[in-house]
Amino acid sequence: MRYKTLSCLLITCILFLSSLLITPVAWALTPIRLFDLNYKECPPELLEGNVSSGGGSFIEQCFLVYGKTENKSGKAVVDADVFGLIFDADGNNVMENRGRIGTLTEVPAGISDFEMRISVPSSQAAPLSLEKFKATGFAQAVRPYYYTEDEEEF
Repeated sequence: MRYKTLSCLLITCILFLSSLLITPVAWALTPIRLFDLNYKECPPELLEGNVSSGGGSFIEQCFLVYGKTENKSGKAVVDADVFGLIFDADGNNVMENRGRIGTLTEVPAGISDFEMRISVPSSQAAPLSLEKFKATGFAQAVRPYYYTEDEEEF
């Protein structure tokens, strides 16, 4: 009876240790620092085809938020979600029910520039205040890849 218990324990340990060798590396979130933040109005070419949220006839203001990213991972990060708070001139939250503000398609290692578009209801008065901005992303794409007509499948 004693040898059966020891042999089961030994087999369990061997299986556990061997599973560590063949388990794929987890794709952990990589934090990205955003700093030197500012914003400017969108150029006219970005306003073409602008559709408001909810499909209504609300007039929205278009702004480009820009600044710098710091990616300390040593690898490029893709699909980085941007989080932050944006307040209008009266201190009202511009995107009250949204934690995620946008996405950065690719963030190279080190320090680089970024720019992303946001839409703000025209009832929210400028100047805007940008606070607590940060981003997190992955070392590899996590969204599905869609083929174009010019590409072949694997």
